[in-house]
Amino acid sequence: MRHSRTAAFASARSPAPTGAGGGLLPARDLAGAWFLIVLIAVPAWALTLGQARDMGVEPGTMGVALPLFLLLWVTMTAAMMLPSMAPVALTWVRGIGRQSSGWTRTARTIEFVGGYLLVWTAFGLLVHAALALTGGLVDDHPSAGRWIGAVAFLLAGLYQLGPLKYVCLRHCRDPMGHLVRYAGFRRPARDLRVGVHHGAYCVGCCAGLMVVLIPLGVMNVAAMAALAVVIFVEKLWSRGPLLARVVGVTFLVLAVLAPFQDWLLPGLRASMPSMAGA
Repeated sequence: MRHSRTAAFASARSPAPTGAGGGLLPARDLAGAWFLIVLIAVPAWALTLGQARDMGVEPGTMGVALPLFLLLWVTMTAAMMLPSMAPVALTWVRGIGRQSSGWTRTARTIEFVGGYLLVWTAFGLLVHAALALTGGLVDDHPSAGRWIGAVAFLLAGLYQLGPLKYVCLRHCRDPMGHLVRYAGFRRPARDLRVGVHHGAYCVGCCAGLMVVLIPLGVMNVAAMAALAVVIFVEKLWSRGPLLARVVGVTFLVLAVLAPFQDWLLPGLRASMPSMAGA
């Protein structure tokens, strides 16, 4: 019994993904790399905030055409995901810097980042389709928004507690192990393949969290900021897997409350009648 309890505690509090030394890069390189991340993330958040202010929170795709939606989606993805993918990205890019120089290094870095964003763009197509479907349902049947929200929270909660979530989360929390594997990838387009491979695991890790943007609103800044923090902590904190379970259980509770609490559904509420008039 004592052994099983110790094993469970170890599972909930796994080693931090930056390794025993506390970092994948020397302190000077790490500081410069994080400065570069801030330079990219801050404009991405600024653009996202500006678009959110102009568009507001409404059901469905808010009338945004697919090309513009994907552009907004990739910008939002960069803002939310860049800090949490930093350990893998920084270490791989540093490896590129050792092997290449000048335009070759720049091209390989762009190839890696492009592969990562390509996967999130493909996922954005699915998100756009889901928003178009749910938005249409809410327009035709306003009260359906409550049940759409309940189903979205239920699916998100089950995914957070399911095995695929933890396969992908282990990948994202063990960058060094996978970077060794990536080094064996053959050319051509090795950096693109690495970006796509890591991006696929990142989508698998965060898919459940992204589902809740349907009821919360895809341009809900508060929800985006909260999810960005959850993603960051899940991947980089020693107790990240435990947090993932807590968030999953929270989503299941919200699934039960959603049909009776309109305030939980800002992304579906604009077209819904109030509970008082139901």
